[in-house]
Amino acid sequence: MQLKPQDFVVALKLVAWGDQRWTYARLAQELGLSTSEAHGAVKRGLVAGLLLQNRGALSQPVEGASVAALSVQEPAGIYRMTRRRVRRTALASDDVVAADNSVRPHAHNLAEFALHGAKYAFPGVRLPLAVGVPTSHSAPAFAGVFAPGSTDFVWPHPNGSVRGVGVEPLHPSVPFAAMQDVKLYELLALFDALRVGKARERGMALERLQALIDPNSPKPAKADLHG
Repeated sequence: MQLKPQDFVVALKLVAWGDQRWTYARLAQELGLSTSEAHGAVKRGLVAGLLLQNRGALSQPVEGASVAALSVQEPAGIYRMTRRRVRRTALASDDVVAADNSVRPHAHNLAEFALHGAKYAFPGVRLPLAVGVPTSHSAPAFAGVFAPGSTDFVWPHPNGSVRGVGVEPLHPSVPFAAMQDVKLYELLALFDALRVGKARERGMALERLQALIDPNSPKPAKADLHG
C-alpha cells in the first residue's frame, strides 16, 4: 500500500474539523473528491497509522434480526404494521451512524509525518509565474508575519487574485478545498512553507503545524534550517 496525496489532505481535513461530526459524503464534497476516493483515503490513512479507529462508533442495526423476532411473537396483521415502523426506525438510525465519526487523526503520528516525512513523499514543485490562490507564507493566515516584498507563492487557479511563483498543489482539489475551510487552508499553506519556503518560513511552519495537529506534544527542537 502506498499513501496518496489525497490521503494526507483527508487527514488534515479531519484535523481542521476537530470534534465536528461528519459524513463521507460531506468529506468528499468539501474536498472535491468522490465518495469512493474519500473512503479509500481513510482506509489507507488507517493502515499507515495517520488515523485511528474510534471505538465508540455506532454499528448499523441488523434489520432482519428484528423482523424475524417480531414474526414469531406477533400475529400477521400486527407484524405488517410493526415491520413498517421498524424500517423507519432503521433509516433514522442509519443517519445517526453516518454522522457518527468512525475515525479521528492520530495526532502524534500525523504530526511526525507532516513535519518530517510528507515533504519527501510529496515534494514541492515550483511552476512558472501565475495567477492563483496564495499559499505558503503568502496565504492570508500569515498576513503581516513576513516583511513586504517576500516572493509570493500561489496555487495556479482561474479564480485566484494574486500573481506569484506557482506551486503545484498537493492534490488538484487543494485550491478548491482550501477556499471552503479556513483552518484547512492554514494547514495546507503551512505544509507548502515546509516544501518551498526559506529557513525562517520553514521554522515557523514547523512550530505552527505541531501546535495545530498535536497541541499536547512538546515543541519541536529547533532544526538546522538552511536556505
